[in-house]
Amino acid sequence: MSSGFLHQRTLHNPFSTQFYTSPSSSTNTKKPLSILSPTVLLPLLSLIVVLGVFSPWLGVPQNLFFTSNPEISKWGHYTLDQALTFVARNGTVIVCIVSQPYLPFLNNWLISVAMQKRQDMVLVIAEDYHSLYKVNELWPGHAVLIPPVLDVEASHKFGSMGFFNFTARRPSHLLKILELGYSVMYNDVDMVWLADPFPYLQGSHDVYFTDDMTAIKPLNHSHDLPPPGKKGRPYICSCMIFLRPTDGAKLILKKWLEELQMEPWSRTKKSNDQPAFNWALMKNAKEADLYLLPQEAFPTGGLYFKNKTWVKETKGKHVIIHNNYIVGFEKKIKRFRDYGFWLVDDHKQESPLGGL
Repeated sequence: MSSGFLHQRTLHNPFSTQFYTSPSSSTNTKKPLSILSPTVLLPLLSLIVVLGVFSPWLGVPQNLFFTSNPEISKWGHYTLDQALTFVARNGTVIVCIVSQPYLPFLNNWLISVAMQKRQDMVLVIAEDYHSLYKVNELWPGHAVLIPPVLDVEASHKFGSMGFFNFTARRPSHLLKILELGYSVMYNDVDMVWLADPFPYLQGSHDVYFTDDMTAIKPLNHSHDLPPPGKKGRPYICSCMIFLRPTDGAKLILKKWLEELQMEPWSRTKKSNDQPAFNWALMKNAKEADLYLLPQEAFPTGGLYFKNKTWVKETKGKHVIIHNNYIVGFEKKIKRFRDYGFWLVDDHKQESPLGGL
């Protein structure tokens, strides 16, 4: 593993870019317009009214325009390019995507990342302004919002249209990062790191991923894309992915977006983004260099939390644990607590977000 990932970087201001301002021309003799003149005042008032009426519909908080707090206005205009420049180490960034209900899980996940000395590489993609402001208030520069803004309340219920819309933005966000030239590790925040995953990213493959099946694999299992299951596709999890900024990785993300458009959410078919990811991988496996990460290091929650014998046999090999195969925030928190993985109880001081 490259030691470059772990070097301590001098903190800098993500807004330190200087902009050139041209001097006023000395030959301009026109009398400046007064802001109180009808020519200026009426259009200005009209603009204020339009922004006040339509900003909630556009997902933009009214205080972004009318706030006296420069911090709020600043983060509202913070771009993905600026955020990546600030956060990335050696061209690599760790990304999660959160809305307000997921903030406690973000903090728990972040503590586990900090225990592996990787927290400075983390960029939080906030799906609402509350999360954007809260994270940047406590940890400046480590959260960015990519419009439009989603319905916060609808986004956390598994199987809902809001949850589909929330997860369906994932390939778009990741593709933007690749197109800006960065490698990216994506994690769901209902995960916990027990060790550093980067040493497991062997070789120079385009896309790395984990299997969501609970069937036990041999310790030396193949790293190829698994064969299709009963539904005609593999069962790869879209919860933990590493991508390099290659043509192959970009192709997979573009095909993932196409698959999502072909199978949108409906009341009869309450889908999420994962089936589309699997179709994209299977249909384009020959066009991209794919790599299945070892099951003993990256087990699905359906295996880790339900097969004590396997956990004992593979003790010391686990790297990232996903708290899936269970629905509901309270149930997930209880399960993490039962296994000693709800780290915010005893280790909140190790999080860049503190107690949040």
